[in-house]
Amino acid sequence: MKMIGGSGEHFLELSNVFHSGQVEPGSCLQRLMGTVKTGVIVKDVSLEVHGGEVLAILGSKGSGKRALLEVISRRAQGPTRGQITLNGVPMSLRLFQQSCGYVTHKCDLLPGLSVEQTLFFAANLTIGSQVSRYVKRSRVKQVMADLALSQVANRSTDDLTQSEYRRLMIGVQLVRDPVVLLLDEPTWDLDPLNTYLVISILSNHARKYGRAVVLTMEKPRSDVFPFLDRVTYLCLGDVVYTGATRLMLHYFRNIGFPCPELENPLMYYLCLSTVDRRSRERFIESNHQIAALVEKFKIEGGPFRKSSVMNHEGMMLETPDGLHVGGVLSASKVPLSAFGRPGVFQTAFTLYVRFLSSTFNLRQVGVSQVALRLLTLPTFYFLVWIFYTGMQDFQRTYITRNGLIFNCLAGAYFTGIITTTCAYPAHRTRYYQEAQEGLYSGPMFLFVYYLFSLPFSMVSVAAASWITFELTGLASVMEWLLFASVLWSCHLLAEQQTIALLMVIKSAFTAAVTSIYCTTLYLILGSGALRSFHGLSEWLFYLTYATQTRYASAFLNQQMFGNGRLSGLPYSATHNCSSVILVQESLLTASSTFTCRYADGSAYLSERYSRSGNDALAEVLDSDLNFGVTFAYSLSFLIINCLLYLVPLPAFVKAKFRE
Repeated sequence: MKMIGGSGEHFLELSNVFHSGQVEPGSCLQRLMGTVKTGVIVKDVSLEVHGGEVLAILGSKGSGKRALLEVISRRAQGPTRGQITLNGVPMSLRLFQQSCGYVTHKCDLLPGLSVEQTLFFAANLTIGSQVSRYVKRSRVKQVMADLALSQVANRSTDDLTQSEYRRLMIGVQLVRDPVVLLLDEPTWDLDPLNTYLVISILSNHARKYGRAVVLTMEKPRSDVFPFLDRVTYLCLGDVVYTGATRLMLHYFRNIGFPCPELENPLMYYLCLSTVDRRSRERFIESNHQIAALVEKFKIEGGPFRKSSVMNHEGMMLETPDGLHVGGVLSASKVPLSAFGRPGVFQTAFTLYVRFLSSTFNLRQVGVSQVALRLLTLPTFYFLVWIFYTGMQDFQRTYITRNGLIFNCLAGAYFTGIITTTCAYPAHRTRYYQEAQEGLYSGPMFLFVYYLFSLPFSMVSVAAASWITFELTGLASVMEWLLFASVLWSCHLLAEQQTIALLMVIKSAFTAAVTSIYCTTLYLILGSGALRSFHGLSEWLFYLTYATQTRYASAFLNQQMFGNGRLSGLPYSATHNCSSVILVQESLLTASSTFTCRYADGSAYLSERYSRSGNDALAEVLDSDLNFGVTFAYSLSFLIINCLLYLVPLPAFVKAKFRE
């Protein structure tokens, strides 16, 4: 047991806080242009909460509860006036991220991880490296015990009940022991028993560790009344009452609004603080009444806001045993959050291990992820092999082999898109939520993700390309390596293009369709398979220089048809296309010229890629240039993505990944 004196060790205070922001939803164009309707959302709010207390912010929908939490956490977009202090220090975004926690209304935890793994990775991402691994493990077990999650420690996050999932969301923030914890509707859609459980757990946490808890509720039940030390009623951003919960009854009784017997006082005064919209007359009457209540509290409510029924002076708060951190015995009153955040390398390593753990496990999610990453492209190429196997070396093989290259390129692109849209969004959304807490930057997240995904794509493309390589007629290992490398580069570009789209498009399906549409245009325009370069108009021809498919397809076609390969092929088993025989037999008719048009592979390449002479053809089919530019596209897109994740996005874009 430890004595916490006076007003408590930790003290959050708001004084005359105003905040303006968007009050009506708008279209994407309106948001970009800044023409949506804005107004004052939080109006002259003053309140306080001490360590060891639970403060409930009550109000109907649109009252400004969430906006107030966003203001406290310094995430709110728009002008804010007033003073917010923590232990007398002005609250900044950095201070909040270092010392406080925020459990948002929606939190997307990674599927495939167990409850214990989720909390342990959260501890490694939020607690400084000077805290030992043993202390972090102990903290995780303590949080699971406090939140009644010990019995489901090894259960996957996607197998939890709604109540267990909500408690795990809270645990992700509690594991670093924040001195102030904000929670947006922690009991939303929970049944009465689980609502009681969650509120009692939060109340026990506040008293046990001397931490301040601030939560919002829209429909408070009477059985949670004893757990709420303070309450704040909001109506359209105005404060109707804020102060000790039990003094609330005394205050409203004195101003002429006693709570009837057998009535839930929390709901009764919430209804009193809500505008009645059932008719115009009731709307006007309730609006005037609430305005009078707001003014009444401004005049008489000061003592109630500063007072508390519970006398914290001399209050005994139960605390756990001291923690030994970095060779120093640390009393539990010093939160783990006080030891700072982990370094860059620990954060990167934790992210990498988390990627591995969420993928390599025996749960359904893990097995499906591994199969998706490793088997999708080989399966597609196996189907291509079935379709193209048994090709015979007649004149039509030029078109057939060109189709083989086209399908290999299409498979590399499209499977890259499908794999990314199925595997990446969960990590993407978790990144957006954790980035709000300042845990790591976008480029670090992308860099670690690429390190994790590259081996999968390398193995997948290597296995897939080996399946179709024998159909190309090439034989050496070096030729296979070049063949596979070009396809791997195309696969990477498709992944990165899709990642860039998923940065601003929440729906994985929409992002996949968009990426597939763009890639289809690349293939049609730059591959030279569906239409030769000679047949393109001038502007379309120059547009091909902006596509990776131009260089990848040219390299693969040069590899298959270049250096006079496939020369002197007959039209069929009974029709020889040798020019000597054709001349001798005087068979150079228009029909035979069409059916026996290619003397060798070089002639075919000339038809597909030539535009203004042999010099231009040699430039188009420069193998070294094409190979280098193909990889340059993938590398450039990787760098562009890292830069994109550094660019501040509009708030409404980021918000859709968090709400």
